[in-house]
Amino acid sequence: MSATSQTDMTDTIAAIPARRSRSWRTLLPSPADYRQLRTTWRKDLVAGLTVGIVALPLALGFGVSSGVTAEAGLVTAIVAGMLAAFFGGSNVQVSGPTGAMAVVLLPIVATQGAGVVATIAVIAGLMVIAAGVLRLGRVVSFIPWPVIEGFTMGIGVIIALQQVPLLTSATQAGVGEHSSNTVIAALQSLAEADPGYLPWSLATAGIVAACMLLAPRIHPAIPGSLVGIVLVTVVAALVDTPLAVIGALPHSLPMPSLPHLTPGLLVQLLPAAATVAALAAIESLLSARVAASMDDTGPYDPDRELIGQGIASVGSGFFGGMPATAALARTAVNVRSGGRSRLASMTHAVVLLLVVLVAAGPVGAIPLAALAGILLVTAVRMVNITTARSIMRSTKADAFGFVITFIVTLAFDLIVAVVVGMVVLGVVAIRNMVRATDVSREPIRGDDQPGDEQIAILRFDGPLIFASSEKVFDAVMHIDGVTVVILRMSQLELIDASGARVLSEIVVGLERRGITVLLKGVQPGHEQIFRAVGVLDSLRHHNHLFVAMDDALAHARSHVARRQAALEGQGGS
Repeated sequence: MSATSQTDMTDTIAAIPARRSRSWRTLLPSPADYRQLRTTWRKDLVAGLTVGIVALPLALGFGVSSGVTAEAGLVTAIVAGMLAAFFGGSNVQVSGPTGAMAVVLLPIVATQGAGVVATIAVIAGLMVIAAGVLRLGRVVSFIPWPVIEGFTMGIGVIIALQQVPLLTSATQAGVGEHSSNTVIAALQSLAEADPGYLPWSLATAGIVAACMLLAPRIHPAIPGSLVGIVLVTVVAALVDTPLAVIGALPHSLPMPSLPHLTPGLLVQLLPAAATVAALAAIESLLSARVAASMDDTGPYDPDRELIGQGIASVGSGFFGGMPATAALARTAVNVRSGGRSRLASMTHAVVLLLVVLVAAGPVGAIPLAALAGILLVTAVRMVNITTARSIMRSTKADAFGFVITFIVTLAFDLIVAVVVGMVVLGVVAIRNMVRATDVSREPIRGDDQPGDEQIAILRFDGPLIFASSEKVFDAVMHIDGVTVVILRMSQLELIDASGARVLSEIVVGLERRGITVLLKGVQPGHEQIFRAVGVLDSLRHHNHLFVAMDDALAHARSHVARRQAALEGQGGS
């Protein structure tokens, strides 16, 4: 080996650890995260204040709606919001409790109790971190749009139904005594509604909803939810009402501690934690992708985003909070308010912390029905009729996937709905791929020569995969009346191991019938699987592999000529 080659090899080997180091560094915070801070910090502070005001009632509402407490929702918004902003892969994501997470947590609380939520947050957070370390951040791109819209609409309906117990009675007897299915629990709450409580709660929710809908028409900067909450809280304080309120809140964050966990409890909670982790990953990555398309917010790293969201959930669990995800609505408010760096999300967490330190008393006096009003408006905004109509008018397969995902979301849970929707549309996609697969006999171009009728050129179009392999096998093996078959592979779009195996069986089967098989135009990307599965080895001779059709055709004609000569020789003898 020459000295130059040795030097090049040494440099290459030395560069491997450096590349790995750079790769790992992209998953960690760096000064580059704040490169634009000098020019954006004023807008970031304003955006953070705005998002904090918007996030306050949502954090309280989702805490209650999850079956835990408003305090847990507020703690989650503070701790997870700060950690995700620092460790996450997006410059503008705002994290905390969300409606989708509330939908998943409520059945868990109903069956396992509220005490396990912090433990689940830690376990699920570790799972999400592992997904980021394994570079699974791009997996969300495999979820079809109709499935995303189906479970989003299902979440909106479930969030609305979860508010029924808050509006029908001051006792909220839903979590422990009602069904874990949200639809059934809502019907049970309606059947047990308190006639004396219902007018007060509906009026309170209606006032808050009206403020949220009307305030932006007066001025976009007016936080309608906060105006509505202040209004009804003041009225509830001045007038003797039966309305249930949030109750006393601590004036500081709780001390961090390790949640209770035993090996037996770990096994028991793993399925629930896996569901929470999957939802946190999906919702966070979808939010990051949408945020990146809203404005020039800088690039985002999906793998780092998973690590950041996982750390946020672990930290939230240590403080007694809930699992966290990125919240698209709050992220959108951040971007529209001018937020461009992580400072905005951090400011939002600081604003909520100041509320705990300074205004815990007034916040505790907020009627629960007011939070229900906020979440009802949030739910209605998640149900996009225009989008649903577009999907229903697209294709039957997409419409079916959308509807089945929506129904399964209501009947079971979000992750099952996503899996079912993906399976349905996956089966349809495979069916369409099978339909696109075709084997056709091509005419021999140019002047006809004696014996050309003994040659068949079979062109493969589309993908040759497990689902279409039987169709291809039957089409090729039915050929008759020829002595040479040229399998033209240049138009083959995709092939998997099953397809390559069937191709090998085709070659062996035709050769067994005395038909010589020639392969033409094997693409470079397919050559490895052809060798691994044995397609090339199944050829009678290694010279039966060709790049150009003219060469393959000339070889085929020579085979026909030799066979005809052999037959004439036998006849003459």
